[in-house]
Amino acid sequence: MKKPRRRSFRKNEYVVYPSHGVGRVLSIDEQDVLGQTVKMFTVYFEKDKMTLRVPTDKAVSVGMRPLSSPDLIEQALITIRSKPRIKRAMWSRRAQEYEQKINSGDLIAIAEVVRDLHRKDDQREQSYSERQLYESALDRLTRELAAVSSVSHDVAFTQVDDVLATRKS
Repeated sequence: MKKPRRRSFRKNEYVVYPSHGVGRVLSIDEQDVLGQTVKMFTVYFEKDKMTLRVPTDKAVSVGMRPLSSPDLIEQALITIRSKPRIKRAMWSRRAQEYEQKINSGDLIAIAEVVRDLHRKDDQREQSYSERQLYESALDRLTRELAAVSSVSHDVAFTQVDDVLATRKS
């Protein structure tokens, strides 16, 4: 995914912060920090009930970005529909790679994690850590899909679940 240019976000706009997912810009305020006035985005993450303040001049460098385009959402759905790519590396190494993909904020990378960790009912059960990573990636993907499509999280989850049900083995 290419790096976005310097960008100004607006109040009430939905954004993606890499390590937290989809949030909404509540305000753009000035705050005094160590004697200097710093302009900040106040971003609220509904799922975590968390508010984050991001300096406006650091937003792009920390990876904050606008929501994905509908075309990118479609690419993500195509990615999860494709055949999983299971690497034969040690689980600790794979888990670390999956965690990095989830926290990258890159929707396609997150979709790859969902694709690779999804298990059908007739497949072996996941370990606890595998399940945690899968659910984290699935949540990030469905929250962005919901925000882009203007549907509820449950509707977005159902859409992704339907795609996963029809994917290649």
